[in-house]
Amino acid sequence: MSTITIDIDEKTYRQLLGRTLPHVIRTDEECERLTNELLRLDERERPSPEEKELAELLTVLIDDYEERRYPIRKATPQRTLQHLMESRNLTQKDLWKVFGSRGITSEVFHGKRSISKTQAKKLAEFFHVSAELFI
Repeated sequence: MSTITIDIDEKTYRQLLGRTLPHVIRTDEECERLTNELLRLDERERPSPEEKELAELLTVLIDDYEERRYPIRKATPQRTLQHLMESRNLTQKDLWKVFGSRGITSEVFHGKRSISKTQAKKLAEFFHVSAELFI
């Protein structure tokens, strides 16, 4: 594994860290404070290497907190199907051939029947997306 060295002045960076006090974020207030610090750094026209390094650290800490605090849940296969149909102005009738019948299409669309792997592959071909969206 190769290591990347960044040419920063340790004294300057230590001063930035001492002023900012970055740490694992546990509250919305801490997140807001560090976000404001990041915004302040982003507004600099020519940030120093030390400021760039601090901005990267703050970004990692903020992203980590937001992922833990506000996780994005994966859409269900049925919800994904509904979204793809809505975005293309399709109706259930447009998928009868994919599912093989009107009844199966309706059951899948309304979540009464799960999407099989074979159907997921057919849907992926139909919508030009990954079959993983439907599994």
